[in-house]
Amino acid sequence: MVATVSNRCGSMLSVIIATHESERALVPTLAALVPAAASGLIAEVVVADAGSRDATAEVAEIAGCRFMSSSEPLGVRLKAAAAVTRRPWLMFLRAGIVPQAGWIDAVDDFIQTTDCLEGPALAAVFRPPGAAHLRPAFAEIIASLRSALGGGPRPDQGLLIARRFYEALGGHSPETDCEMALLRRLGRRRTAMLPVAVSLTRNYLT
Repeated sequence: MVATVSNRCGSMLSVIIATHESERALVPTLAALVPAAASGLIAEVVVADAGSRDATAEVAEIAGCRFMSSSEPLGVRLKAAAAVTRRPWLMFLRAGIVPQAGWIDAVDDFIQTTDCLEGPALAAVFRPPGAAHLRPAFAEIIASLRSALGGGPRPDQGLLIARRFYEALGGHSPETDCEMALLRRLGRRRTAMLPVAVSLTRNYLT
């Protein structure tokens, strides 16, 4: 039996996945989302593709995702995908990123807390790949050290952000480094780290 996530504030999530020749990398990412869709956390998944010639479209359509293909830059594709969704929260992932066990509760808790409490807008990222095997305290220390040394969050940590906040920031820009540019605009003070890491599949494409 799949537990239903809390709905104290009526929050629902749209997931946007960037792909390019990603038929193999997309499968484990979508598989990780199935329990969240069954629980009611995820309402829709949009695949923002860069004109793949492999079976990426077929994988997305079989899984019930909305598939959008374009030759536009990544930032334009991500922003366009966000524009067709209707839920108040967005989660951006790349094909091949797999949130680890416990991510559903972590995301739900963050959404509910952020929605129900007044204060500055916040976004969140997952712990970086490789942190899943570390104790939570060690993972936090490593993440904090990397941030202090100027590393900061990376696109392979995903991004969880309220639609209103995303739109207020202008969304993804059309520049080449659009994902990092958005993370820089968010800044460290407005970016929380979820207590769950992600892993990368061998077919992960940067």
